[in-house]
Amino acid sequence: MFDSLSSKLDQAFKGLSGDGKLTEINIAQSIKEIRRALVGADVNYKIAKEFTDKVKDQALGSKNLLKSVKPGELMVKIVMDEMVSLMGGQSVGINAKGSPGVVLIAGLQGSGKTTFTGKLSKHLKEKKNMKVLVAACDVYRPAAINQLSVLAEQIGVDIYKELDNTDPVAIAGNAVMHATKNNYNVLIVDTAGRLAVDEAMMKEISAIKEAITPTETLFVVDSMTGQDAVNTAKAFNEVIDYDGVVLTKLDGDTRGGAALSVKYTVGKPIKFVSTGEKMSELDVFHPDRMAQRILGMGDIVSFVEKAQDQYDEVEAKRLEKKIKKNKFDFNDFLGQLKQIQKMGDIKSLIGMIPGMSKLKNMDIDDSAFGKVESIILSMTPRERAHPEVLNMSRKKRIAKGCGRSIHEINMFIKQFDQMRQMMHMMSKGNGMSQMMQNFGNMPGMKGMK
Repeated sequence: MFDSLSSKLDQAFKGLSGDGKLTEINIAQSIKEIRRALVGADVNYKIAKEFTDKVKDQALGSKNLLKSVKPGELMVKIVMDEMVSLMGGQSVGINAKGSPGVVLIAGLQGSGKTTFTGKLSKHLKEKKNMKVLVAACDVYRPAAINQLSVLAEQIGVDIYKELDNTDPVAIAGNAVMHATKNNYNVLIVDTAGRLAVDEAMMKEISAIKEAITPTETLFVVDSMTGQDAVNTAKAFNEVIDYDGVVLTKLDGDTRGGAALSVKYTVGKPIKFVSTGEKMSELDVFHPDRMAQRILGMGDIVSFVEKAQDQYDEVEAKRLEKKIKKNKFDFNDFLGQLKQIQKMGDIKSLIGMIPGMSKLKNMDIDDSAFGKVESIILSMTPRERAHPEVLNMSRKKRIAKGCGRSIHEINMFIKQFDQMRQMMHMMSKGNGMSQMMQNFGNMPGMKGMK
């Protein structure tokens, strides 16, 4: 997400790299490029103009200050501060408290409401330790109720549905009574959408909101629709006066206009962003972190949070003992691989690490993990636990079992052995330089096309 915008902003800042200080001339040139980048990212011209005017005023006011700071760095700081302000300033949580708390989900068809309902349920259940009930109130879209049922089962929450009732207002009201009677902490109501904003749809969602008086109303919008997303958000807000926005499909070919414009246009904060189909791919929206990512500065806080979600202290201590004894095996490696996969796709994770945002464009194939996994799963339990027993006849059997060549099997085993040795050296405190030299040879990162 935002790759094009990030690249164009980077070019705008590079134009200042050869200058000793900010001047009216280089500020004007940089502002022109920044405005062009924002418009190219599908930000409304009026918003882009107002944004860059503020940046220009700040830059002109700072041109004679902080002489020890390079002009490009100073401009990045000014742009970041204004971008954070444009996107809302700070993260805003949702109000899911009550007896029960009731969260109403609204949006157009295809925006990702049902998937988000599942993701939010998982988030509240696992991060907030809440007893969650979801209500299926989309009685129009084929298989909508079935989709929510599958998601609810997948994440381990209950679902309220009435297969013989076609009145979504009545279903929502009954769901509230059911949630109250059965002591659920929160009820999440998934509603129907249409292909476009229409009067019938607005009347229905308005009637549902009036009937259940939710503690929180969230509008879900497809970020790939750019300015159309912002216009739709504005139309919905005029009818139901929602509390916050959810941006979905930020992993797709999105130019970023919706994320940058919606708070300014509608006056309501972005509360969540969704970056994929997996139930774990939901993030609380932090304007400062998003601005850092857009400006290529990484997002180490989010990276650490994702890592902590997958951290198992008991397992970490077990692995530490095995690594010190140089007994790290394929079973251990497979377990670590699965933890990394749960954190998200590799390119996104790299982009969160400060100074490594440029590496997002490297040819890193997430499917390589699947190929590595197929190799390990083609081994016998003894082979996984004792890598040293792998002779040529065993390798041939493994290659046949996973559909890879002997060359690929040998390369993977060689890379695994190198990694194993590096980890053993690191456990003794003398292997950092060697690890950095061999980073590119980690299993799954090289030779698995």
